[in-house]
Amino acid sequence: MNEDIKFILDSTEELMEKAIVHLKKELTNIRAGKASPSMVGGVMVDYYGSQTPLTQVATVNTPDGRTLSIQPWEKAMIREIEKAIMNSNLGFNPMNNGESVIINVPPLTEERRKDLVKQAKVEAEEAKIGVRNDRKNANNEIKKLEKDGVAEDLCKNAEIDVQTLTDKYIQKIDEVHTVKEKEILTV
Repeated sequence: MNEDIKFILDSTEELMEKAIVHLKKELTNIRAGKASPSMVGGVMVDYYGSQTPLTQVATVNTPDGRTLSIQPWEKAMIREIEKAIMNSNLGFNPMNNGESVIINVPPLTEERRKDLVKQAKVEAEEAKIGVRNDRKNANNEIKKLEKDGVAEDLCKNAEIDVQTLTDKYIQKIDEVHTVKEKEILTV
């Protein structure tokens, strides 16, 4: 196999793998009904004048499937953490017991579950679009190589390999999406 073609195939697969990693990251931000530390992952706390991620000023635990417990490293941060959670528009009502901030995660309504499933589907579609764009870019690079004198049969085989990679990663995206959808719909 031509070195240039091998490079194109390897870098295309790497890009497609990044699309899967990105999709998984985006899907963890979609709430699935049970409490998870990632639910407050995007919350920024005013830590002595600078906006700091909540996870850098406190430990976030889930004592059970419906509760988040946030233990600040400094007791003085309890009020700031409560304020940050209220301002984050997550729909949580934090309470503090003087030691930590407790969040009771309400169960999802059927309508909210359907909205979250749609949101997950949108994320999966965006990942598929990314993979297809990677395929298009790889095929364009292969066509350039063919114009530069690389054998036509090598280029045709490389295009088939790119399509095989695309099919493989589209299937992976569907599998990741199916798992998340099942997680959202499980009551």
